[in-house]
Amino acid sequence: MQMSGNKVRKLEFLMAEAVAGGHDCVITAGGIQSNHARATAVAARYLGLEPHLILRTSRQAVDSDPGLVGNLLVERMAGATLHMITKEEYGKVGSPALLEQLRQQLVSEGRKPYVIPVGGSNSLGVWGYVQAIDEIATQSQQFGGITDIAMACGSGGTTAGLALGSYLSPLKARVHAYGVCDTPDYFYDYIDGLLEGLGVAPGGPLLGGADARSLLRAVQARGAGYAISTEEELRTAQAVSAATGVVLDPVYSGKAVHALLREINESPDEWRGRTVLFVHTGGLLGMYDKLDQLDPLLQAHGPPVRRMQVKLP
Repeated sequence: MQMSGNKVRKLEFLMAEAVAGGHDCVITAGGIQSNHARATAVAARYLGLEPHLILRTSRQAVDSDPGLVGNLLVERMAGATLHMITKEEYGKVGSPALLEQLRQQLVSEGRKPYVIPVGGSNSLGVWGYVQAIDEIATQSQQFGGITDIAMACGSGGTTAGLALGSYLSPLKARVHAYGVCDTPDYFYDYIDGLLEGLGVAPGGPLLGGADARSLLRAVQARGAGYAISTEEELRTAQAVSAATGVVLDPVYSGKAVHALLREINESPDEWRGRTVLFVHTGGLLGMYDKLDQLDPLLQAHGPPVRRMQVKLP
């Protein structure tokens, strides 16, 4: 569990570069319940590197101990140093500048830090999901192939790799990215930048003139906001879990599946006859941050908890 989620495929490439470069610590950033930050902290410790995490939280909580809920417990058990900032500071300064500030601080202390962007989503990290297409293409043959790939999109790297890999492979699956934070236009532009960093210029000959808008379909699935769950989204996650045993996290896959099912219900003809692979991006530990919302939902819609009548000898 400590290394679960979609970030692991990106970290395979990013951590290899950190080790090859002789770095002694890694820096990354994310929200207070960042799955990426948790996976990065654990991966770093596996490799003997010290993890430093920039985590954004509310102004009311930034000067207090963040506690041990969800991902925070694993991060702190792994000995990560947490650098707390407010959401407002994050918005004004931006993650690249914040990561650079911490990098400079650690360098001044004699360290050699390796910087990993939010979500591990740079051009190097994208290779993790270009490579994943080989596995998807091979495994999908067992049940007649797939026509579509859908996933939650938060930082863009997973989507970029799957879209590029699908386009360049015989798979040619249609890719649907359900954005849980920024706008579709933001993701199209950001993914074009990731592709350019890979040497695959959007609109260039390798892509046959295609760009991100041609390789994938970005859908707004943010709902009430990033990491803010509506009752309808949580109800969908609960219903899917009860029907299949697949638990959807509330921040990413839960929102994406909710939006996907809504689209299928609203436009069934567009999806009829298609075989959709949904890529679950992990995030189970984030459920623990939603207990106040989940408790009344499960009380109302889940099976009852019963006192078993035990027959004593």
